[in-house]
Amino acid sequence: MKALKSKVPRALPRGARVKVADNSGAQVIQIIEVLKYKGRKRRYPAAGVGDVVVASVKEGDPKMKHKIVYAVIIRQRKAIRRADGMRVKFEDNAAVLLKDKNVFEPKGTVVKGPMAREVVERFPALGKIARMVV
Repeated sequence: MKALKSKVPRALPRGARVKVADNSGAQVIQIIEVLKYKGRKRRYPAAGVGDVVVASVKEGDPKMKHKIVYAVIIRQRKAIRRADGMRVKFEDNAAVLLKDKNVFEPKGTVVKGPMAREVVERFPALGKIARMVV
């Protein structure tokens, strides 16, 4: 997992519901915790594009529902500022489920919608299943 080259604001706090953009069976997840988040006293842990989160499946297949999963945030509504000065923002907040927290392999086989370039730089395996990278 590489460092991010862009200034990514952490716009999704703990408890946020996020759409799942792959074909793993889940449709909506709720963020429980952000991995490797070092915060401040009384500040909610929050995630941004490229962060790995622990989440609970709220909507989807009956087999997937109420499971604890690991996911990577691939889109967020809040604008991301890149090093060249360009700002990128998406229509929705979305994530892709992972098989394991240590391997960073996607659970699904295809990602619906665009994916931020920062995610592909950090997780090359997710870039292989992306249809479009912005």
